[in-house]
Amino acid sequence: MRHRFEEYFGSVLYVVLGLVTMALFALLTWGIGASNLIAAVVSGGGLAVVIVIAGSMLLVPDNRRYQETERTLRLASVTLVHMRAGLQPAGCRAVCQLLLPETQASAIAMTDTEHTLAYEGEEVSLYDTGTDNSAPTLEVLQSKRIQTFSGLDKLEWVEFSGIENDTEASRRVQAYPAAIFVPLIVLDEAVGVLKLYYRRGFEIDRTQIAIARGFADLLSTQLTVAELDRQAELTARAEIRALQAQINPHFLFNTLNTIASFTRTDPTKARDLLREFSVFYRSTLENSQSLVPLSSEIEQTERYLHIEKARFGEDRIVESVFIEEGCGDVMVPGFIVQPVVENAVRHAMREDEPLHIDIQVATDGDDVLVAVADDGLGMSEDVARRLLEGSAQESSKSVKGTGIALRNVAERLELYYGVGSGVEVISRPDEGTCVTMRLVNVAPGVMDFDDDDEDWD
Repeated sequence: MRHRFEEYFGSVLYVVLGLVTMALFALLTWGIGASNLIAAVVSGGGLAVVIVIAGSMLLVPDNRRYQETERTLRLASVTLVHMRAGLQPAGCRAVCQLLLPETQASAIAMTDTEHTLAYEGEEVSLYDTGTDNSAPTLEVLQSKRIQTFSGLDKLEWVEFSGIENDTEASRRVQAYPAAIFVPLIVLDEAVGVLKLYYRRGFEIDRTQIAIARGFADLLSTQLTVAELDRQAELTARAEIRALQAQINPHFLFNTLNTIASFTRTDPTKARDLLREFSVFYRSTLENSQSLVPLSSEIEQTERYLHIEKARFGEDRIVESVFIEEGCGDVMVPGFIVQPVVENAVRHAMREDEPLHIDIQVATDGDDVLVAVADDGLGMSEDVARRLLEGSAQESSKSVKGTGIALRNVAERLELYYGVGSGVEVISRPDEGTCVTMRLVNVAPGVMDFDDDDEDWD
C-alpha cells in the first residue's frame, strides 16, 4: 500500500512540476520581452529550483531499487534462520511477522500438512493455532498449486476458532473474504501452506500474487536446504555407528585379551589399563554424535595409543604430538583423528620395527590442518587415491578396511565445515603415509560476520 501511494504521489508531482515549468517559462519570456528584471529573476530562480527537484526525483528510483534489493536480501537471510529447524510454530510465527509488512494483506498464516502453526495480523488475539487445516487448505496441499479465494465460506474460518458456530469466526469471514494460498514444496512434496488474507477481493492483483509466490518459493527453498542438511546429518550419524560397529569389536576383544594377560603377570597394570579403557570407550560413545574440542579428540587418540602399546609393547609405537596455539579449542566432530591413527596401527606396522606416528595441528590461512603421518608400510598412489573413492578394499588386502574410515571422516568434515574441507592421502610403499584433514574457515581469530545485531529497518 505504501509503495502504491508513493508511485501515485510521484506521478502527481511530475504533472505539477510540468505545469509549474510551463508557467515559469511563460513568465521568463514575458519578463525578457517586457524588460521586467524582477519577473525574469523570479522565473529563472524558479526554473533552477524545478531542475533541482526533478533531478532529485530521477535519482530516487535507483536509490529505491537499491534499498528494496538490500531489504529483500536481508529478509531472505533472516527467514533462513527461522526455517533451519523446519516448520516449527515459533519459527513460523517469526516469519509471518517479517513477511506481513511486505504485503498488502491484512493477515498472514502458515500451516504444515495437518495444523495451522502461526498467524499474524489483525484480530490476532482471537486466533487459535494448532487447529486442524480447513478444506481449502487441504485442497492446496493436494493440488500443490497456488490458489486464490474470494468469498471464503465459514469452512475456512473454523480453523481460526475451532468452533463452527463461533460468532467471532463469522465476523472474521466478513472481515477477510479473500485470500491467496500458496503451497510450500520440499523435495516435490507439499509440506505446508503460506496464506495471505485480504479484506477486499480487488486487493488481490498480479503484484500480490507474485509476492505470495515469491515468498513461498523462498521458504520452500530454505525448508529444502534444512531437510537436506537433516538427512545428511542422519546419514553421517548412521555411518559413524556402522564404523564403530566395524572397528570397535576388534579393538574391544584385543584389549580385553591384553588386560586378561596382565591380570596374571602385572595386576596393577591390568587395573590401570582397565580404567584407561573404560574412559576411552565411554568417550567414544559420548563424542560420536557431538562436537568436541580438537584437544579432547587428540587426548582420546593418545588413550587409544596407550592401550595399543600395552598390547604390542611400549617400544613398538612411538608417537609425537604438536598442536599450534589456539587450535586445540577448535570444535570438531568426534571420532575423526583416532580412526586415522587406528588405521596406521592396524595396517602400517611392520613385524619387527617400531611404528612412528606424528600428529600435527596447524593453521593454513583461515583453515586448520590436522596431519597424521607414519613411517610404516605405505601404499601405492593408486591405492591411496582409491581409498577415498570406495574401491581400495578390492585392490589391496593390506589396506582392507581403511577406506571406510577415511571416507566417513572426509564426508563428515565436508558436512560440518563445507566445500573445501576433507581428507588428502599421500603415501609411498615402504616409506609411510600422511593423511591430512582440512577444516575450512575455523582457524583461531576467524570470525563469521553476524548481522543479527543489525537493526531491521
